[in-house]
Amino acid sequence: MAGGGKGAASGPRASVWLAGKPDPAPRRGDDQGAGLDRRRIVAATIRLLDADGLEKFSMRRLAAELGVTAMSVYWYVDNKDDLLEYALDETWAEVTLPDLSDDGADWRDQLRSVAEAYRSCLAAHPWVSHLVGRYLNLGPRSMAFSNATIAVMSRSGIPRERVTGALAALFQFVYGFCTIEGLYKERCRAAGTTEDEYFQDVMNVVSATPEWAESYQEAAEVTETWGKAGSVAEMRQRDFAYALDTVIAGIEVMRDRGSDA
Repeated sequence: MAGGGKGAASGPRASVWLAGKPDPAPRRGDDQGAGLDRRRIVAATIRLLDADGLEKFSMRRLAAELGVTAMSVYWYVDNKDDLLEYALDETWAEVTLPDLSDDGADWRDQLRSVAEAYRSCLAAHPWVSHLVGRYLNLGPRSMAFSNATIAVMSRSGIPRERVTGALAALFQFVYGFCTIEGLYKERCRAAGTTEDEYFQDVMNVVSATPEWAESYQEAAEVTETWGKAGSVAEMRQRDFAYALDTVIAGIEVMRDRGSDA
């Protein structure tokens, strides 16, 4: 099997990226696994996770998808956790990083761009939000993302010791927004309906319950306004853009407040 766990770092569960495991050579003498390698295994893992979700994923289902035995898969990856770490890091390749060589770029625009790209990644792969807190995110693509966002935030003029706090405000907002978005989509899929149909069903229930509107007038008025703003996707994009601008503006205010102090 790949690496055999030798050289792994200490801890409750060492990251696969700290274990010093090289890509294994192709397995010989196994016609069924011909053409198999770690890259192909990771790509198939992402396809299955996108299609069926994290709960239904298993190494047996993966082997069936690849048309090989489970042992053929284990030649290239030691266990399911390692494989999920590889898949998680691979998704970061979809996040377009800002051009750090552009000295004239506005840090606000670059932060906005990378936050939107992060959201697109989470929206395309709902399972990612379940894994980013489970693993250490030390893969090369994840670290490139972290390095780039730190560099952009540093350009804002925020003191070095406050950079991580500002990034937390930005990306925990994106993470939370996308996690709720993903759960809503899962609920719609489970109900066998579209997002717009599900939202309209909710609106119909609210409209048929006048005492709710009387008890929660402000919430009822906002909900009614939200429901007239277009499709759920359009409403969500509008809210995300406004909230993102609010977070970035807040970062700028906190930077200036620190300078004044």
